[in-house]
Amino acid sequence: MNLVLAFISLILFIHQTHSNTCIAYASYLGNETDRAALLAFKNKVFKDIQGNMSSWNESISHYNWPGVSCSHRHAGRVTALDLPRQKLVGTIPPDIGNLTFLRRINLMANQLRGHIPKEFRRLFRLNTLVLEQNELGGEIPWNLSSCVGMRYLFMNYNRLSGRIPNELRYLVERELTAFVVSQNDLTGEIPIWLGNGSSLIQLELGDNHLRGQIPAELGSISKLEFLELDSNNLTRRIPSSIHNLTTLVYLDLVGNNLHGQVPQSLPNATGLEDLFLSSNSFTGNVPVNLGNLRNLKIISFAENQLQAGPDGLSFLTAFTNCTELKLLDFGHNKFTGEIPASIANWTNTLQTLSLGSNQITGNIPPEIEKLNGLQELELCNNSISGEIPLGIGKLKNLTILYLWGNKISGTIPSSLGNISHLLELRLQHNQLEGDIPPSLGWCRQLLVLILSDNNLNGTIPKEVVGLSSLSVFFDVARNFLTGPLPLEVGNMSQIVYVDLSDNTLTGEIPSTLSQCIMLQNLNMSGNIFEGSIPPSLRTMIGLQYVDLSRNRLSGQIPIYFENFTVLEWLNLSFNSLEGEVPREGLFRDMKCISITENKDLCGGIKELGLPACKVRNTKKWRKLPKLKASIAVTVSFFIVLACLIVVVYWRRKSTMRPSTALPIEERFQKVSYAKLRQATDEFSPSHLIGQGSHGSVYRGMLDGNRSVAVKVLNLRQKGAFKSFLAECEALRNIRHRNLVNIITVCSSIDFTGVEFKALVYDLMQNGSLEQWLHPSENQLDMPKLNLRQRLGIAIDVASAIEYLHHHCHTNILHGDLKPSNVLLDHDMVARVCDFGLARFLHGSPNLDASQCQASSSGLKGTIGYVAPEYGLGGTSSLQGDVYSFGILLLEMFTGMKPTDVMFEDGWTLHEFVKTAQSKSLLKILDPSLLSMEYPAGIGNDQINDANAVRFEENVVEIMRIGVLCSMKLPNERMDMTNALSKLVAVKEKFLKHGM
Repeated sequence: MNLVLAFISLILFIHQTHSNTCIAYASYLGNETDRAALLAFKNKVFKDIQGNMSSWNESISHYNWPGVSCSHRHAGRVTALDLPRQKLVGTIPPDIGNLTFLRRINLMANQLRGHIPKEFRRLFRLNTLVLEQNELGGEIPWNLSSCVGMRYLFMNYNRLSGRIPNELRYLVERELTAFVVSQNDLTGEIPIWLGNGSSLIQLELGDNHLRGQIPAELGSISKLEFLELDSNNLTRRIPSSIHNLTTLVYLDLVGNNLHGQVPQSLPNATGLEDLFLSSNSFTGNVPVNLGNLRNLKIISFAENQLQAGPDGLSFLTAFTNCTELKLLDFGHNKFTGEIPASIANWTNTLQTLSLGSNQITGNIPPEIEKLNGLQELELCNNSISGEIPLGIGKLKNLTILYLWGNKISGTIPSSLGNISHLLELRLQHNQLEGDIPPSLGWCRQLLVLILSDNNLNGTIPKEVVGLSSLSVFFDVARNFLTGPLPLEVGNMSQIVYVDLSDNTLTGEIPSTLSQCIMLQNLNMSGNIFEGSIPPSLRTMIGLQYVDLSRNRLSGQIPIYFENFTVLEWLNLSFNSLEGEVPREGLFRDMKCISITENKDLCGGIKELGLPACKVRNTKKWRKLPKLKASIAVTVSFFIVLACLIVVVYWRRKSTMRPSTALPIEERFQKVSYAKLRQATDEFSPSHLIGQGSHGSVYRGMLDGNRSVAVKVLNLRQKGAFKSFLAECEALRNIRHRNLVNIITVCSSIDFTGVEFKALVYDLMQNGSLEQWLHPSENQLDMPKLNLRQRLGIAIDVASAIEYLHHHCHTNILHGDLKPSNVLLDHDMVARVCDFGLARFLHGSPNLDASQCQASSSGLKGTIGYVAPEYGLGGTSSLQGDVYSFGILLLEMFTGMKPTDVMFEDGWTLHEFVKTAQSKSLLKILDPSLLSMEYPAGIGNDQINDANAVRFEENVVEIMRIGVLCSMKLPNERMDMTNALSKLVAVKEKFLKHGM
């Protein structure tokens, strides 16, 4: 018996040992398979900016790799792959299908391309798949239906096409909670089997090409909270079944072709918070019972054909029940009647009230002052009369006030000056009278001020015209304003559009107007301006439209207008101008100029039909008395003699000075080596802020109170002395707000008797653009640049280069434009620095860039930013700088260096962006920028779709400028003047919409 028991025990022991060995062996095989699959994914990622995958190697176990989670029960088996927002560029390999224990994949907001691998079908345990905001293409794989445990499916913001596969119905019929495939190129009709998704909470199919009607079956999804079908081609009515979804929180049907009346049964969806029905063809009245939606936060019915009922706008009273209402938009409909005083009972949470472009009459109710949470008030383009309530100044949070296109009378309330956050004030096309209140000058953030087409009188207050914040529109045209244009107009240095036409303004055109360096459109016609056109306006090379007609201007037409390459229209008619009309530039085309009714003009192109200018009669000189001729000869002799003496004196003095004496020293007093040594704490390494090929830059404090950057040349380095001379010569000739400001220069010997040379600049507190775009490991906590900052920096850099190319006495080529040579001051204003490779070009500023060649060959630069023709021995030109600027611009908005490892074998940053132009540029946008502008992701239910569209339009235009500047052939590139103009236009659109 004991023998039998012993035998049985032996059998059991052998079996147990064999089983454990098999399990261990299977686990080992699984571990190796999972590791191999992860390494295959790493190999397909050819860009990893964050570096999270750098530790994916043999030195540590894969369950310790960043972004990888493993099972506790099955050691080493991967259960989650989380790498969102890592700036990964590459493809998803089919090997991912070998990670059969995966439950979650999150690769959102990267730059992954190619197709979704069909091998995903093996991931039967997968419950979460997040691939949104990538560049994935092809069709949605039908075999995803094999992932029987799928609950969350996010594929929005890709390039997926085709129809929604019918096979996915099996996922929907199980436990799928979120089905999000918006922002793709899907076609066909919305499948009715989506109505079988008893577990669906989130269904987003917006911004595709879906057609047909909304299936009534969607009303069967009893747990549905988010339904987004916007921007498709859906037709017919909203099915009544949708209104019975009591769990529905968010409904977005914007931008379709839906029609009929807004359903009376819509309030049955009692949980609704956000309701978007704008940009459709709805007719009839707004249901009064919408006020029963107590949780309503946003309601937008704009751009439809809705009308008011017998009681006019009284239906608005119903919304007093919505205690959490933030946005109410009924603009662009056919509403009539008066705004009820009952709006005073609305909640203070209301931020936006838009009733513009209707047929509303009556007054603005004074009770509106009680809506102290209001940020945007749009009552424009109606027939509202009466006066602007004095209490409107109590709306301290107001940023947008649109009252234009009405019949409002009375004066502009001075209380508007109390609204310190006001960004845009548009009151044009009314019947306002009286003065422009100087108190508007207290609105220190005002970007747009339009008061045209009223009955305003008095002078333009210097407090208003001197607002430095005004950077988009200043328009007071067609009023009865008098007096001179204040000199403070120059404070609007960033203004784009100025219209002063058809008033009775007097005096001369102030020379300070030239400080408005961003000005594109200037209209001063129909006034009583006199005197000549100021010479100082020659710096306003960004002007596109100039109208100075119908004034009393005299003198000659300035010849500098010939150099305004982007100027499209110049109207100087009905003045008293005289002299010869220029022939070059826009004066060669009669369609671009108007100079009629200036009786004393002559010359110009023959098409103008002007008389020839009289030639000076030189014979008169010969008839002068001999005495006068003798005096002239004598004076000339002494002048020549004096010049010779001066020349001899300076030549002798120059031979006594060291050969290193520089012209720049005549302008800047030299500073001693000892003083610089003391300012930088003996050139301490702790003060080192930068290092280049020709020297080092130290932070210092000069004279105890001035922060400076000291660039010390390494004279042992080949080319350093030449670089020093080039930089001194360049800085001696230039001065611009977007160029680094040199304080002084040091050319001396140090305490050991060695030659010492240094340049001293103002210290830029915010370092270089390179540090902001590509922070080092110890700078990862630096804040990211937002879109407005990047655009501003791009305009600053373009202004600097455009100045060097076209507005210096001799054209100057920078030669080494890159992020590390762009510094940012305390206000984040960009300043271009490092002129060590600068070149003076032969030719005047009037020549085309192609005609200007460098004074020396063999121009150097930085790999990735140097124009392609330089590598082939091409002559350096202004277009080389344009190429560098184009690459810099693309780098700023993609976050990708032109020297990245992905750019090889002819594949460049230019080609990368150019290829993406035909698709969605948002996919290659710097993920940190996209997440900053839209933290929840574009397409999220809380995002205003119109803003998202404008955001993308601005990005597309910026990228297009970068691509045109970085074309391979020099003659195909945009010049800097045009590039600057285009960027400023983007900024104008950007600010216009308050983005």
